[in-house]
Amino acid sequence: MRIVIPDDYQNVIRTLDCYRLLAGHEVTVFHERQPASLDELAARFAEADALVLTRERTRIDAALLDRLPKLRLISQTGKVAGHLDLDACTARGIVVTEGRGSPVAPAELAWALILNARRQLVPAIEGFRRGQWQVNLGQAVAGQVLGIWGYGKIGQRLARYAQAFDMSVLVWGSESSRAAAEADGHRAAASREAFFAESDIISLNLRLSERTRHIVTLDDLSRMKADALLVNISRAELIAPGALLQALDAGRPGFAAVDVYEEEPVLDPSHPLLRHSRVLCTPHLGYVEKNGYALYFGDAFDNVRAFFAGEPKNVANPQALGIQRL
Repeated sequence: MRIVIPDDYQNVIRTLDCYRLLAGHEVTVFHERQPASLDELAARFAEADALVLTRERTRIDAALLDRLPKLRLISQTGKVAGHLDLDACTARGIVVTEGRGSPVAPAELAWALILNARRQLVPAIEGFRRGQWQVNLGQAVAGQVLGIWGYGKIGQRLARYAQAFDMSVLVWGSESSRAAAEADGHRAAASREAFFAESDIISLNLRLSERTRHIVTLDDLSRMKADALLVNISRAELIAPGALLQALDAGRPGFAAVDVYEEEPVLDPSHPLLRHSRVLCTPHLGYVEKNGYALYFGDAFDNVRAFFAGEPKNVANPQALGIQRL
């Protein structure tokens, strides 16, 4: 079968041990980072029996699917999200399979951003490379309050990291999240306003949905301390458009560390977050890690193999299995 894998930015997928699962199939891998037009995507995928998607990097909608008459399977790394029109796939008899995720790599990245941003390591290193010695003064995290909005698998790991670094944890989120945090010995914020006002560092760990889109407002950010740090490794769209830069320019919070952006990939070095002196930016590395890739693509390739062996599994739209494409 013809299998196409787009968006392998680093050209590493063929180096994974799990790539052997596709032996016997004709595989094409694309490495382009520039966003592709509808015509470009249609041309790249025209002969594909199956697509293997790297998380949410490629948007799959009805307009594209209508130009892919040979497509039978989309194997999603991790879970299906808003980038893929599942109903459109089902209507066209295209089966979508999905895999698992892991909180390990994103939680570790969030913690790395917290430590780097608090100790101001990047400007210190850049100054050192210019021949300057000790150009700034960072902060230790011990004794500070880590605010976690979203006490799921990532939030829980961050809370354990915080305890190891002698921090206290303050949680906001759903009633069940707050109750779980209290059961683990942490404090639930008395209110949303108190959460933003009392935290020294806030980490956003929410899934993006219509309910959470733009849930963090300028008023929320303006309640943060003047030396507080906001960390977002989840989704840029959790924050109202323009609110983070406006809040930073107004002085509350004092700092931000972000791994996600409204339009990705970011290839313009003049992007306002990249140019801001009090923002630490990384290029959406949350899940981009060797063991994480092995998990994501191992599941995706195994789902491909099972489908073409006539034993589909982990199907997100089982109705599509009974629909024949014309």
